[in-house]
Amino acid sequence: MRKPSHLEEGDTVAVVSQSWGGPAMFPHIYDQGLKNLKEVFGLGVKEYPTTRAKPSYLYEHPEMRAKDINDAFADPEVKGIFSSIGGEDSVRVLPFIDAETALSNPKIFLGYSDAHTVVAYLNSMGLATYAGPCIMAGFSQTMEFPESFSRHVKDILFGGSDQYEYRPYPEYSERYPDWSKVENTGKTNPKRRNPGWKWLQDGSASKVRGRLFGGCMDVLEFMKGTRYWPQNPGFWDGKILFFETSEEKPSPDMVRRWLRNYGVQDVLGRISGLLFGRPVFYTEEEKRKLGESILSVVRREFGRGDIPIVLDMDFGHTDPQFIMPLGVQAKIDSDSRSFRLEEPSTV
Repeated sequence: MRKPSHLEEGDTVAVVSQSWGGPAMFPHIYDQGLKNLKEVFGLGVKEYPTTRAKPSYLYEHPEMRAKDINDAFADPEVKGIFSSIGGEDSVRVLPFIDAETALSNPKIFLGYSDAHTVVAYLNSMGLATYAGPCIMAGFSQTMEFPESFSRHVKDILFGGSDQYEYRPYPEYSERYPDWSKVENTGKTNPKRRNPGWKWLQDGSASKVRGRLFGGCMDVLEFMKGTRYWPQNPGFWDGKILFFETSEEKPSPDMVRRWLRNYGVQDVLGRISGLLFGRPVFYTEEEKRKLGESILSVVRREFGRGDIPIVLDMDFGHTDPQFIMPLGVQAKIDSDSRSFRLEEPSTV
């Protein structure tokens, strides 16, 4: 696994729009995200031709979106690459991604939701990548979050200790008020108390290790059956798999069907642990049904009562969110109810 260099204050990061043209639609939201990158994290920003392009142009030109990603990896000035926002069709850029250039110039590549296509593909090719906040959805709202969010970003991306333990944020929010209103710039919807993670299954192997892989379930479905999906069954051996769901709110029944596909692929038979992010817009009853759906597939249908399963973790489509580094060794400990990285994600 090739790891990128860590960021330092003063470094320049590229911002790319690999999915939807959010920066053109809501420039005030986007510009607030850039402002926070500069003022909170001390980073410079470099934009590319499609970064602020209109949604119609981006839709018509997936090859140009990919070109900007390729150019950012090849650009010696750029130390990291951040996604502006998600969308729905970034899978269309994958045929134009130059994985060889990315692997020859390993850099932090960060995004979530629809950005997971590129995050997952580059990781399957051997690059440590990062599932985490986008400029417009995460970084733009930084000032609404507790200080522990910015500290977390720095701990993961700016280098830190050999081990890193994740801890729940004290509060969370679900999505954002109307972006068309300038007065909502940098704002989140009302916050709720975070009750913490739910250990759905401790597993007979209560302490497990494995390299992280996963992302937005809805988006990973776009990749299944394509040549951009991991081709070697051994890729899944010992993985700690993490999933989250989008703001489109797939039902617990839909998640069960998606998860069953991983069972039939024998992915569930090979992994060492399973993590789920907090599902956005779910009621408590829907969360209960989600837990039942997960157990019905993992334990009952595919016989994996031995692995830990944790729900309602702070990654995905609620804020503030964790950064999850794909390809990095991690540990789930059911006895101490803890989850941590066992190695730095950067060099």
